[in-house]
Amino acid sequence: MKDVQEVRDLARHIRIETLKMLTGLGFGHYGGSMSVVETLAVLYGDVMRIDPKSPDWQDRDYFVLSKGHAGPALYATLALKGYFPVSELQTLNQNGTKLPSHPDRLRTTGVDATTGSLGQGVSIAAGMALSHKLGGRTNRVFCILGDGELNEGQCWEAFQFIAHHNLHNLTLFIDYNKQQLDGTLDEVIKPFDLAGKFSAFGFDVQTIKGDDIVAISEAVTPVRHAEQRPLVVILDSIKGQGVRYLEQLANSHHLRLTPDVKLEIENAIAELEATHV
Repeated sequence: MKDVQEVRDLARHIRIETLKMLTGLGFGHYGGSMSVVETLAVLYGDVMRIDPKSPDWQDRDYFVLSKGHAGPALYATLALKGYFPVSELQTLNQNGTKLPSHPDRLRTTGVDATTGSLGQGVSIAAGMALSHKLGGRTNRVFCILGDGELNEGQCWEAFQFIAHHNLHNLTLFIDYNKQQLDGTLDEVIKPFDLAGKFSAFGFDVQTIKGDDIVAISEAVTPVRHAEQRPLVVILDSIKGQGVRYLEQLANSHHLRLTPDVKLEIENAIAELEATHV
């Protein structure tokens, strides 16, 4: 990695700004936003080839947030990297905002794909990767999916397409936080052996802790070659990751803040702001 401390600090600030954004709104997808913070910090702070001053740069790497409900974490990342002012984060989901609840590439500078309807983002990412491969370009594509999102059959059609076309320029992350909207994965639809399934579908698979910045970077920093299979990184994460109060909730997928909950989140923000990792 270029600078582990710098990426850790970026992750801390992404977490803080995401919490402030959602708490200012009074509701939102806390849990699933928190669990992808470290991955976003690694991608935008260490791995991806980007230029915030030229967001449509043709040689950039592309990112697709297939689990679009974690949009606030992506917005915080983009703002902190300079795509737009951090002050705009407080307009989340307000009338006239450039930051809708789910990413919209026509509204938000730096967003490469409009997502929200689960299952569709990974198909968009596959199309991007195939286009770059056919065009002989070196752009890489990265895509984060939710583990509950894997209930969508479209995901598995896309995985088969990706493996068939050997899209080694596309890396998938599965946010395996073990919860979804209506409960735990085991309660709703058991995932069984995710690593085994992806391997059978024609992918190379790595399973790492979702908050292990160094491991995430090491998994995706090497540029993959044509003889290698596409890569899936299974992030063994925690819903609400990095915020003890959220981690301990039975379900933090979407919260509407009561005064007590708001106080807990505000305390968490203060603790993060006082912490230098």
